[in-house]
Amino acid sequence: MSRKIWLPLGAAVLVLNAVQWVVSEAVAAGAWTIPAYSYATNYISDLGVTGCGTKYQGRTICSPDHTLMNTSFIVQGILFAIGAILLASALLTGRARRVVIALAGAHAVGFLLVGLFHGSPDGPGYSLALHVAGASVAILCANTIVIMAGSLKSLRLPRAYRVFSVTVGALGLLSEAGVGLSTSTAGIFERGGVYSWLLWSVVTGVSLLVRQVRRPAGAKMPENVPA
Repeated sequence: MSRKIWLPLGAAVLVLNAVQWVVSEAVAAGAWTIPAYSYATNYISDLGVTGCGTKYQGRTICSPDHTLMNTSFIVQGILFAIGAILLASALLTGRARRVVIALAGAHAVGFLLVGLFHGSPDGPGYSLALHVAGASVAILCANTIVIMAGSLKSLRLPRAYRVFSVTVGALGLLSEAGVGLSTSTAGIFERGGVYSWLLWSVVTGVSLLVRQVRRPAGAKMPENVPA
């Protein structure tokens, strides 16, 4: 019974989380007008900086909806962790389950730090350090979970889904590693490291929910998950 509840609930939470992030980011970016916010050059974290007019690494930062974005950061960490833990509890056992739960918990803590301590040099020195450390841990943990979803043979997942998960998680890590290559593309690379697990969340969540809807009443929950 617990699996019948945890599986669709975890799937729904993952989809909800991705949607709230994309919407919050779009609204916050739209409110940023002087100068216009750039998805290519501005970091996502710039949307959460509380001060207006701050200059950092050649960028002038002014995010009127910083409260919305910081709230979204925290909500994202919590929802992704809940979704991952629910799916791990329904589908995994032993060490694999413990590893995913630990990674999900670390991801939640990382985004809590991201939301509470903004990415700006203004303010105490520890604030920016905590923000960067939290973001780094959160991004690493989320993409590792994505890679694990495709690499665990015990899940007996369809080959296409395994390839998708491993590829998108690996590309997420590689993209994040390229953030510092150029100030003109920093936003693009950072989004590659974040959108990777958001895309995975939507694909995984929708796939699981579709299978749940299509499953005949009274039928046994299938062992294979996302198709």
